[in-house]
Amino acid sequence: MNPGSEMKPEQVEILVAEDSPTQACRLEHILKQQGYSVTTKSNGRLALESARSRPPTLVISDVIMPEMDGYEFCRRLKETPELKQVPVILVTALSDLEDVIMGLKCHADNFILKPYDEAYLLGRVREVLAAGPAEPADLDSPGVDFVVAGSRHKISANRTQILNLLLSTYDAAIHRNRELTRAQEDLQRLNARLEAANKELETFSYSVSHDLRAPLRHVRGFVGLLAKRCSEGLDAQGKEYLELIQQATDKMGRLIDDLLSFSRTAHAELNLEEVDVGKLVTEVRREMEAETAGRYIEWHQGLLPVLRADPGLLRQVFVNLISNAIKYTRLKERAVIEIGTADGGGGDDVIYIRDNGSGFDASQTHRLFGVFQRLHRDDEFEGTGIGLATVQRIINRHGGRIWADGALNRGATFHFTLGAQPGR
Repeated sequence: MNPGSEMKPEQVEILVAEDSPTQACRLEHILKQQGYSVTTKSNGRLALESARSRPPTLVISDVIMPEMDGYEFCRRLKETPELKQVPVILVTALSDLEDVIMGLKCHADNFILKPYDEAYLLGRVREVLAAGPAEPADLDSPGVDFVVAGSRHKISANRTQILNLLLSTYDAAIHRNRELTRAQEDLQRLNARLEAANKELETFSYSVSHDLRAPLRHVRGFVGLLAKRCSEGLDAQGKEYLELIQQATDKMGRLIDDLLSFSRTAHAELNLEEVDVGKLVTEVRREMEAETAGRYIEWHQGLLPVLRADPGLLRQVFVNLISNAIKYTRLKERAVIEIGTADGGGGDDVIYIRDNGSGFDASQTHRLFGVFQRLHRDDEFEGTGIGLATVQRIINRHGGRIWADGALNRGATFHFTLGAQPGR
């Protein structure tokens, strides 16, 4: 067929070499929809045998295949006298310059980069078919020597073949770049929508929590009045009911306070300054002395660093983590709580809070930092399931991370970093 001449689709026989059954089936479906006759083979050796027994109009070959890859298949095809003018399109997910050079060395005529869309593939097939039979490579040519990335190469392909392959590779790169640009724009739009949805959710959570406070105060107040004025006229069951109502309102109050705190950590502006962590921990421990009165707790506080952080939010982190250590060692006759640092690698300080308390099932570690996720029943240890989620959010906002390890009845350790610190 001469360049510019037209062949009817039913006159075109395309040989596909593709080891992936899924990809082969997709290619065959796309091409047959256009009326082309298609034969598929699972590797280069089988495709070469097929081409020698029945020369195709066009070959589309994957590069990476078992037994004989696409480069070797193309080279042997072009060395076969009756097949040397059959145009070959190589399909690959690779896009290094070395791949282009390999394509030139085996005298391929065109490149298509994976992943490709249907329109792009068919456009390339029509382009190659319209150009007609490939210009035979001069296999006896001394070739051209050149050096790329420190490696010497020799190519005997003719100028037309070199130009076509380089242009097809360039076109494929442009196509890939357009796809990446579109994907990036889609991702930016999705991120913007997600951010807006998160803001709406945070606002809703804050509003609901804030608005629930007033009616809850009324319930608390009237339950208190009822307990004072009418408790003498109530039987044991009535008094129990009142006590249960008071406990429920207290729990609801803590839940609302924790939700508000959780919401604020998402919006509060970070006021970063140098924080003496050792001094901060000592202050938090002192504030909790009333909570630990009458208990035997063995404290081990190591040398703690000075970190650049928001002091108010960092205080909240230690209040939550130390409160948890105190709470979950409550059943221990001799509680041990250790607060110190370890080298996290890369110069990062890893701060840890370790206790010998009730611990947790290690298989449930992934639930620790979820909102409303609790690994203990209320009748074992009180809580709202929001504290650790708040801690994680604060640490994430500082560019750090938090993780935990533990075992049932063998204590727990919480580790966290605050990300890169100036001068480290």
